[in-house]
Amino acid sequence: MRKRSIIQMTLVGVAVGAALALVALLIPWLPDAASEQAGIIDSVYWLVTVICVAIFAIVAGVAVYAVYKFRAPPDDLDDGSPIHGHTGLEIVWTLVPTALVTLIAVYSGVALAKAENLPEDDGHRVVHVTAEQFAWSYEYPDVELENGEPLRSGELVLPVDQPVEFLITSKDVLHSFWVPEWRMKQDAVRGVTTRTVVEPTKLGTFEVICTELCGLGHAIMRSQARVLSTADFEAWVAEQRRLAAEGGSVQGEALFTAQCASCHILEAAGSQGQVGPNLDEALQGADEEFVRESIVDPSASIAEGYEDVMPDNFGELFTDEQIDGLVEYLLESTGGG
Repeated sequence: MRKRSIIQMTLVGVAVGAALALVALLIPWLPDAASEQAGIIDSVYWLVTVICVAIFAIVAGVAVYAVYKFRAPPDDLDDGSPIHGHTGLEIVWTLVPTALVTLIAVYSGVALAKAENLPEDDGHRVVHVTAEQFAWSYEYPDVELENGEPLRSGELVLPVDQPVEFLITSKDVLHSFWVPEWRMKQDAVRGVTTRTVVEPTKLGTFEVICTELCGLGHAIMRSQARVLSTADFEAWVAEQRRLAAEGGSVQGEALFTAQCASCHILEAAGSQGQVGPNLDEALQGADEEFVRESIVDPSASIAEGYEDVMPDNFGELFTDEQIDGLVEYLLESTGGG
């Protein structure tokens, strides 16, 4: 009878485990992998998932079998028989979890070290990522503009199949840099430079997300990451250099598209952001002084119905020429002057 019960419990456990395995494997829980590191991180996820499914199947199988096999008859009101501890069983369920947790810790550590490895030939790109309430900005130290300044952008643009080392920091509170398709996630801490490595493997546009609750505007702290072919990336760099050299409203348009379009409506730019005021209305008839103040000191005048969530360091992040170009572009686009 005891052998039969064990067989029955085993069959129930296998059935439960198979059902859970189908749920775990057939449903696309994760976004498409788009980096070399994604496969490494996913392997950790699936290792933990397999272990958890197996443990749950055993526990659920025994529980389901026990409820069916040992249920009391309707007229049985007696207490159950006292059961004493089983030393061997207690040793097993102490050693097995210890071994599994150790396995997960060691595998995760090795996987993370492998994911953050850079090629020995030093053939990688470096991008500085700066977080602030509530925006991301990027600096390319190896891309120099004509004025000697490094290229800065509100949009992350990278070449495909090239390793990138991100050096990440924050200007204020704690943030966290993450592109779901790349899997690699790293905190942005004020006064500290953290790092992570990504090698994009798919072309396309991906969303940069802050995954650390950082204040009132946390939900809108989004940016775009575009992965281009090597030729298209070089063309983008050349275009940024041209715009920086040309200055004026042309440069202002590029700056608006990269930094402001996700939050504001502006008909001339085709932007549909809903976070900040509609600039076609808010800047109608505005003068240069008001537009400039709205960019460099946005807290000075908050539009009715909107929160004070706009970054206040654009005056530090961008050069005077860039700010002049953005002001000129906005005035031209909204009929101010």
